[in-house]
This record gives sequence, structure tokens and C-alpha cells, in this order.
Amino acid sequence: MAHERIALFIDGANLYATAKSLGFDIDYKKLLKEFHSRGRLVRAFYYTALIEDQEYSSIRPLIDWLDYNGFSVVTKPTKEFVDSMGRRKVKGSMDIELAVDAMEMANHIDHMVLFSGDGDFRSLVAAVQRKGVRVSVVSTITTQPPMVADELRRQCDEFVDLLHLANKVGRESNERPPVRERRPAGNDEMLDT
Repeated sequence: MAHERIALFIDGANLYATAKSLGFDIDYKKLLKEFHSRGRLVRAFYYTALIEDQEYSSIRPLIDWLDYNGFSVVTKPTKEFVDSMGRRKVKGSMDIELAVDAMEMANHIDHMVLFSGDGDFRSLVAAVQRKGVRVSVVSTITTQPPMVADELRRQCDEFVDLLHLANKVGRESNERPPVRERRPAGNDEMLDT
């Protein structure tokens, strides 16, 4: 549907982990181009938590690039804590911010594309659907275990496996990933609660 008003909601840490598990990097310019070709792209939101006390954050240049190239970037500082085993952990969930933006946008779009496999979004998807919006979820079931929660996959109108989008939104293997698109090592330990 070329006339369809589309909004993208990208859970940055989740999409990064999903693409990494499939062995490729996202080319955000290609991702925008792909969804521009599918309808009228109203907004492309990108959500990520930032480690504020680091002198240099390797994700900062990516955030700046996205901000200047058509994405609405939503960030907040992470919280650091020590778990019961004495390990330093970083917590940075953007679920509430994404949910609030999605509910606010629901009256202005026909199709919501959620880049996340987080089962916590099931009730958001149901609420947006009740407003008459079609919802697609982009994640993967090809990994072991799957990166998408079963309840989220059942709730959405369409499930798109990121693996099937890889040739359209992935960076070519001969393209060396710029330093700016690498994530801080600490993000692998980021909790989503």
C-alpha cells in the first residue's frame, strides 16, 4: 500500500543484538530507503540508553548521524548497579518512552513497524491495533533461541524476519563498518528491565 502512513519504532539495543545474532550490521540509510519505498514514512524513531559517565561513548557518533539523517532519536541515561553476585550491571530500558510515542502517533499512522522482539510490547501492540493501526514486528525466529517472544509474534498483524530483510537493510560484507556504528562493549550486558 504505497499511500499508507508508516512509522518505525526501533528498539536500538534489541535490533543491534538481533542483527548481530544473524551476522550482519544494519545500514540505517538503506533501512530508511526501504520503508520510504513501502509508503509514506511519517516518522522513524530510534530508542537507546546512553552511558553518560563515559568520557567517550562509541554509540554517540551513530546517534548523531541518525539525528541528522531523518531519525527521531530518543535517549536517556543508563543506571548502573551491582547485582547480587557483585557484578557491575547497566540498566537502560526505553520501553515506556517507545510505548508513549507509539500511542501518541497511533492516530496519525496506518502502519506501525516495531523493531523489537521484546514480549513486554505485546500489550502495546494490542492497544495500537484497537486504534485501527496495522502492526508489523521485525525480529527473528531463525536463531536458537528465537529473538522474538512468541506472544509478541502472535499479537502482531505481520511478523517480518530480519533475516529476510538482510539483503535490503544490511551493510554489504565488503563495506567495513565505520567506527561510529559499533556499540560499547557494556551494551552486551545491558538489562532490559
